[in-house]
Amino acid sequence: MFVFLNQKQMQQVILLGFLTILFSLSSLGQLLVDKNNFTLKDSLRGGLRPERTCYDVLHYDLSVSVFPSEKFIIGNNIITFKAVEDFNRLQLDLFENLMIDSIIYEENTVNFERIYDAVFIDFCDKILIGDTAKINVFYKGHPIVAKNAPWDGGFVFSKDNNDNDWIGVAVQGDGASLWYPNKDHLSDEPNLGADIRISTPKHLMNVSNGRFIGKQTIGEDQIEWHWRVNSPINNYNITLNIGDYVHFSDTFQHLSLDYYVLRDNLERAKKHFEQVPSMLACFHEKLGYYPFPKDGYKLIETPYLGMEHQSAIAYGNNYKQGYLGTDLSSSGFGLHWDFIIVHESGHEWFGNSISAGDIADLWIHESFTTYTEAIYVECTKGKKAGQTYLNGLRQHIKNDRPMLGSYDVNHTGSGDIYYKGANMLGTIRNVINDDELWWKTLLDFTETFKHKITNTVEVIDFFETAFPELMLPTIFYHYLTELHPPRIEIKRSGLGYSARWVDVHPGFEMPIELIFKNKNIRVSLDTGWKKLPFKSLRNRPVEMNEELFYVERK
Repeated sequence: MFVFLNQKQMQQVILLGFLTILFSLSSLGQLLVDKNNFTLKDSLRGGLRPERTCYDVLHYDLSVSVFPSEKFIIGNNIITFKAVEDFNRLQLDLFENLMIDSIIYEENTVNFERIYDAVFIDFCDKILIGDTAKINVFYKGHPIVAKNAPWDGGFVFSKDNNDNDWIGVAVQGDGASLWYPNKDHLSDEPNLGADIRISTPKHLMNVSNGRFIGKQTIGEDQIEWHWRVNSPINNYNITLNIGDYVHFSDTFQHLSLDYYVLRDNLERAKKHFEQVPSMLACFHEKLGYYPFPKDGYKLIETPYLGMEHQSAIAYGNNYKQGYLGTDLSSSGFGLHWDFIIVHESGHEWFGNSISAGDIADLWIHESFTTYTEAIYVECTKGKKAGQTYLNGLRQHIKNDRPMLGSYDVNHTGSGDIYYKGANMLGTIRNVINDDELWWKTLLDFTETFKHKITNTVEVIDFFETAFPELMLPTIFYHYLTELHPPRIEIKRSGLGYSARWVDVHPGFEMPIELIFKNKNIRVSLDTGWKKLPFKSLRNRPVEMNEELFYVERK
């Protein structure tokens, strides 16, 4: 599933880049420095060169043998693709520390060239538009070992309490080519899913994405575990989990719930995972039915904190409520549920079903998913509690650089895509000021973009279409490209008061709720001075309702 931009979308992307530069000069200092430091390697990883856009991946058939004591892998990936234009050269990706033994096309070895992590394959005969073909890439090596997964990418080779090998992999930012050959760009997911065959020492089990197909003995001391994903899937979501696992299961509204945990933690897990159905009930109501019913829902205990691996969520929160036993919001409401279960499950809707085509737009994954935490609090504790939780997350906002990254160089925006992004969405909900319409729009959004790859322009267009009377694009773009939230300036004007937005994009307009004499008054402001609907002989304070709007006062 490869996504192309039409002419209008391309023009909007160019405009977005122009807006980012024009209206964020102060914030873009660091970003421009970062861009000056981008290299050919970054462009090969993040760009859509002709060698990438010429074909659309249909399916991966990945086989990998893992040797824990040597921290070594041997594998091959059969990549089925369709030509979207005539070509005789294409680009795959595989980290340069992994050796390619050979690449087979139509039973013949083909030539290839490696430039950093890019692999350029040359075909003797031109592959014609509409043709479907397969290549089989054989490789081996010592994959990168993560120093602190999931924040840096790589394998995790660990041991459980019984000294059994316990292995996982997390590669969201670095890319799946860290451990297997693929077209490593978010704009292309295999339309028909993937088969994943992982061989492990015979006393261990592997759990991967999708449905378990079967296992077979390989030689004297290995077992191959075969899993199949029936839906399109991000490359970085394809995963393996090797350990001394035991399995138990449940169902929720005909959806299979499967849990794979370390043997010693079976009883703890059975009790702790009882919260999953209530979470799914909340998300089904607010976001629509679980987007991957054919592949099922799984939690898999991992030797790292967590990751949103599609239909195979990595769980490493040590069976604690909150985030490793703490409340990220400091509100108290974050200690009534397991952060990893809720957050990573939220990614099944935002990030896995609705996916960004460039990692520069990763806010689409993380802002909406962080907002699902507040959704769950609202479902279980009420609307005010959800807002209080969301407000509590503001303490982690850094306002260090824009939430949008640089395109085509595998560059993400600020870490503010989590907490600032979620508060942006909370603010927009209060700008709309109609909860029934907000929830309907969110449901429409998840359904419209289900199993689709999208971008910032399309997402903002969707919300603008839903609320044409509001200036939502300028609100989105301000939060995404400026270091600071919108700033309001209030001044005394005779016996009354006037207010305006400052340090915002031209054309910025947004309603705000002000508090005067203990009364809440909603007014719509732009960049021009506007008289406020109250007067006083004394210079009484005018406050902003910062609980509902993430803004600043100048």
